[in-house]
Amino acid sequence: MLLAIDCGNTNTVFSIWDGQKFLCTLRTSTHHARTADAYFTWFSTLISHYQIELDITEVIISSTVPRVVFNLRVFADKFFGCRPLVVGKPDCKLPVAPRVDHGVQPGPDRLANAAGAYDRHGGNVVVVDFGTATNFDVVDNDGAYIGGVISPGVNLSLEALSAGAAALPHVDISQPTKVIGTNTVGCIQSGVFWGYTGLIEGIISRIKSEYGAPMKVIGTGGLAPLFEKGDHLFDMIEEDLTMHGLTVIHTYNKES
Repeated sequence: MLLAIDCGNTNTVFSIWDGQKFLCTLRTSTHHARTADAYFTWFSTLISHYQIELDITEVIISSTVPRVVFNLRVFADKFFGCRPLVVGKPDCKLPVAPRVDHGVQPGPDRLANAAGAYDRHGGNVVVVDFGTATNFDVVDNDGAYIGGVISPGVNLSLEALSAGAAALPHVDISQPTKVIGTNTVGCIQSGVFWGYTGLIEGIISRIKSEYGAPMKVIGTGGLAPLFEKGDHLFDMIEEDLTMHGLTVIHTYNKES
């Protein structure tokens, strides 16, 4: 079995892949001080709930938080006896090399998104990934990641608004029943929801215009289904796209 780990700035996701499907997906908050032992205690406790007999022999890691990689490496070595592949490191090959400015190292999550999107949909794709940041990843016709857009994430914007304006409360993001809010919470929800809907529509439109060819738009990340309710923003939503991309990269390295 393969354990795929995607570590973002806010959450870290662990998925067990048996070669054909994901058996389970677990989430925990990202914390750079969490030790290998702490990871295993948390992981093994939840795995017992799924009644999965662990036979993990390989691990692949994507991390946008460099400080956690060491403990995840120790976790893989100590408890599963394997040296993990780490996306973005020289010994982890990509199906197609990214085409970006010289010396630039794209985020490993963006490389995984590109691999997953190309494997499922071919090229000419925009992936909109809702995380701590809202990323737009452009995948060329041969599967190469060729760049994109980074904007502040929805929850990050809400936190900044609440922290910077003493009279404004922190609210949960949801689709408001109307655009014109008649109370403070409704005004904030409308501004964030419809503001980000407009941001997504505008950026996608500009990417398509600059790219100059028809493109599919894939939504992924926790808030993708919410924003799909407002307007038809995406051709499809795939919550496991990043994790699927990690399995694609792992398979490529095994077969190379």
